[in-house]
Parts: sequence; C-alpha cells; structure tokens
Amino acid sequence: MQDIIVSAADISLFHVAARELGNASQWWRIAQVNGMTDPDLGWISETVMLKVPAVESDLISGLPDGVSE
Repeated sequence: MQDIIVSAADISLFHVAARELGNASQWWRIAQVNGMTDPDLGWISETVMLKVPAVESDLISGLPDGVSE
C-alpha cells in the first residue's frame, strides 16, 4: 500500500484508480481503505493524502466480490 496526494483536480476515484491501479473500476478498493463511499473528489479544497492498495492483477473485473456487471 502506498500513500498519494490527490486534489479536486483528480476529479474522482475513477481517475485515481485508472492512473494508480490501471483499472478505473477498481475505485472502490481505494475508497474502502480510506473509509470513503463516494468516488467524487469535488469536496477536496486543497490536497489530501489517500492510501492506495497494491495492484491486484488477478481481479477479473474491478468489481468487489458479490457484485456482477
């Protein structure tokens, strides 16, 4: 797990997940480790530190267990 700095310019956890994990649909993993439920980052007024979990290449989709497309 690593720490990254994000701002409102990052727009959403979809964008962060695409950049950091290579899969925008894994936004929920970043949300989960940071106690968040909403992917929108518009609430950030300056910058915040977020934890980002390691890339898991064995995830077939970015969806959590029990959720289907």
